[in-house]
Amino acid sequence: MADPQIVWFRRDLRLSDQPALAAAAEAGPILPVFVLDDDRPGDRKYGGAHRWWLHHSLESLGKGFGRHNGSVVLRQGDSVSVLVSLADQMGAGAVHANRHYEPWWREAEEELRDALPEGCELVLHDGNYLFPPGTATTGSGDPYKIYTPFMKALREHFPPRDEIPAPEHFAFADAPESDDLSDWDLLPTKPDWAGGMRDFWKIGEDAARERLDWWADHVADYEDDRNLPSIDGSSRLSPHLHWGEISPVQVWHRLSGRRGQGWETYENELIWRDYAQNVLYQFPRYPEESYRDYDSSLWRNPNRGHLIQEELEAWQQGRTGYPIVDAGMRQLWQTGWMHNRVRMIAASFLIKHLLIDWRHGDRWFWDTLVDGDYASNGVNWQWVAGTGVDSNMFVRIMAPLSQSEKFDAGDYIREYVPELADLDDDQIHDPDDEHRPDDYPEKLIGHKEARERALSAYREMKGD
Repeated sequence: MADPQIVWFRRDLRLSDQPALAAAAEAGPILPVFVLDDDRPGDRKYGGAHRWWLHHSLESLGKGFGRHNGSVVLRQGDSVSVLVSLADQMGAGAVHANRHYEPWWREAEEELRDALPEGCELVLHDGNYLFPPGTATTGSGDPYKIYTPFMKALREHFPPRDEIPAPEHFAFADAPESDDLSDWDLLPTKPDWAGGMRDFWKIGEDAARERLDWWADHVADYEDDRNLPSIDGSSRLSPHLHWGEISPVQVWHRLSGRRGQGWETYENELIWRDYAQNVLYQFPRYPEESYRDYDSSLWRNPNRGHLIQEELEAWQQGRTGYPIVDAGMRQLWQTGWMHNRVRMIAASFLIKHLLIDWRHGDRWFWDTLVDGDYASNGVNWQWVAGTGVDSNMFVRIMAPLSQSEKFDAGDYIREYVPELADLDDDQIHDPDDEHRPDDYPEKLIGHKEARERALSAYREMKGD
């Protein structure tokens, strides 16, 4: 009999195109394991929306193995300690896992490699991205920092590897004791704030495939529709990709060969996911520290003033007085997701209209986004802030009111800001005093005033 093979699941909660699972199933009887480890990430442990999604995704994964008369062993605690203990208890020949690039997971993988009992090895696989970081390098062998040359270089490696089918049959090792998922209290109860998310999402590997099938019929329109919040022009695959309920390799092979700008634009966004990991691999603290060292004098710190804290909370709650910003922030709270164009508008508003450090926004997104990703969030926020290795210039300040009108966001605002639902298209984007309802807040700051304040603060920081 072959030795048991432990499969360590993290953000790769699927059976198909799961390299670690496929290799383990070929080598011997498997023991699927998920460890809820809140200690290693520190203050980057899973946020509230993360935990809600994780509960349902683990339920889905368990049902997937259940169809093969198996189950997932759930444990809570330090990942390395739990896996070492299981490997010793089971006499495991290997622990298989897909590589993860968050710094706490890289550290855990190194520790686990050295801590496993004799005769048990850690086998790492590449399964979460189109290509592993370091695939595309400059002529001198250095990793790229800027997206466009990275994208062009990565395309030279296309196509990505073939999709790996799910094993038709599994042999399971005798499972040791497992936690009960409900005992982890991942779901909100007092209060239960997840009703909007339950209505908005289907979760799990089957739901991810269903969404991909839907997207295959709509991706041709992506270039035209992706910036229009009132149209469901986004794939909404991002949380399925984040949690690994489907892989980017599966998405690429399902959609490749299509002609038109829609697919090419969407393909570039799959590459952007790889780019974010490429940046994180070079700069492990990128989501915590500005790449360009902007002086702290640029930012209005919410910890130093009651009024500034109130403005941050108004942004978080969708009470800025800017309808497009408020619609996005309320969509985020209600559904755990926000339209991609509105994410940029809302982020720019926090950073440049309110002059609040991008990290406050990143942390709010971390807690409220079901697709909140350590690398992608950090790269996106630093791009908007102008502090990133590859970023927009700080002095390019988005005008949320004109953006709302340009991208025809009226129906989107009516859906998520019901106080404004009765306004016509002439007023919905920027209601004047006569038409602004009494229960809708005044602007925190006028656009012209905010723009001049931001540019002045930037010039002062630069010493101009």
